[in-house]
Amino acid sequence: MTLSQLVADYGYAAVFIGSLLEGETVLLLAGIAVHRELLSFAVVVGVAFLGGTLGDQLLFRLGRRYGTAILERWPVLARRAVPVHFQIRRHENVLIVGVRFMYGLRLVGPFVIGMSEVSASKFALLNILGAAIWAPLVVGAGYLFGETLSWLITDLGHYEALGLLLVVAVIALVVLVRRRSQDKS
Repeated sequence: MTLSQLVADYGYAAVFIGSLLEGETVLLLAGIAVHRELLSFAVVVGVAFLGGTLGDQLLFRLGRRYGTAILERWPVLARRAVPVHFQIRRHENVLIVGVRFMYGLRLVGPFVIGMSEVSASKFALLNILGAAIWAPLVVGAGYLFGETLSWLITDLGHYEALGLLLVVAVIALVVLVRRRSQDKS
């Protein structure tokens, strides 16, 4: 089985699962797959929009219901919540729309917003708006990156194995850096 076949077979599921969580890396890679015509731009954006919206809604609900108990149990998460608490009071609407663009706050942001006085309906509407901006923007950036790669490398097919190895190495590096930064916190 080739990398192209794996992407074609499981790409949309990966986009959905990835966008439930952090999502940017998966969406950038999906944008490259769209450029290579392995996936559809409209479907990737739709799946990312749905996953991003549902993931943030779930985190908001968890924060609303279990926020204090979870923050007491995980002090690292509690430290990340401090700037979100501060920003909610100052820039509530902008924070809700833009939290998915803020590195390090993508998961904790909706959770902490759920602990605030923000109504569930207001969060839902602004969350939908944020996802509607985020999904096509990040997928589009991946598509443009794929376009740039195709200019640099005329035949990407010869480099699939190297590309797969590079993707795995980058993901491993990101995970390692995040774990290290969390351990230091």
